[in-house]
This record gives sequence, C-alpha cells and structure tokens, in this order.
Amino acid sequence: MTAPETENLSPSRRPSRWSCRGGQVPVVAVVAVGGAIGATARYAASLWWPAQPGGFPWATFWVNAGGCAVIGVFMVLVTELWVPHRLLRPFFGTGVLGGFTTFSTYAVDIQGLVGTGHPGPAMAYLAATVLAALAAVWGAARATRRFLAWRQR
Repeated sequence: MTAPETENLSPSRRPSRWSCRGGQVPVVAVVAVGGAIGATARYAASLWWPAQPGGFPWATFWVNAGGCAVIGVFMVLVTELWVPHRLLRPFFGTGVLGGFTTFSTYAVDIQGLVGTGHPGPAMAYLAATVLAALAAVWGAARATRRFLAWRQR
C-alpha cells in the first residue's frame, strides 16, 4: 500500500524515498553539529562557574538569559534584515542556541534545590529564569530593531 498523498501520482511524479530523506539529512546534520557546539559551550560555563550545593545556579541562569538575548537578535536579523542560507537557522538557532540554552538543566536544578531542602532559592530561580529569558529575548529583539532603524536614517 502506498501513502495516501502519493496514490494519485504517476510513478514518475512520486517523490523518491531518497529525495525525501536527502532533503532532511543536511538539516539534521547541521542541527546536530550546532547542538554539540552549544552544549559544549554550556558545559564549559558550568565548569567555569559551578553551582554551590543549595545555592542559586548562576551559570545556568545567565546562559539561559544570554542565549535568549542572542536568539532575539538573531531572529530579527534573519527575518527582517536578510535572507540567510537555508541551513543557518537550523544550525545556529536550533542547534547552537538550542544546545546552549538549557531548560532541561534548569528543571534539574530546581528539582535538586527542592530535593535538598532549598525551596526558597528553587522558587526564586524558577520565576527569575523565565522572566529573565522572556525579557532578554524581547529586549534584544527590540534593541536590534531600533538599531537597524537608526542605522537606516
């Protein structure tokens, strides 16, 4: 049985199973490479600035806020200023920045703080990270738009 969307196509017009996969292979590859780069940078930040037991996880907090700011700048540039290569957004936006910003570590940090009897810092971290990330992406996007408008005068 064939897929419903290809049943009515003549054999010469059906997409090859290799062409469908081949179109996604470069995207998956650049996301994987970018993710490895971003995750390595995040890990380096955690080694450089380790969280103290029961303390506020500052490295993860600033990685997430800073990464969100870069996402704000990047998205304005690639949607409003120029048309990038088709693999740039998956590589940098999804891969590098997705691997760098770490909401999974954020969740583990909260669980660890609560589990070790530090609910206050856990709740502060829970709220502060979300607020900082949203403010960073919004503020960076707005600042980038204003800079671009100023530059065009």
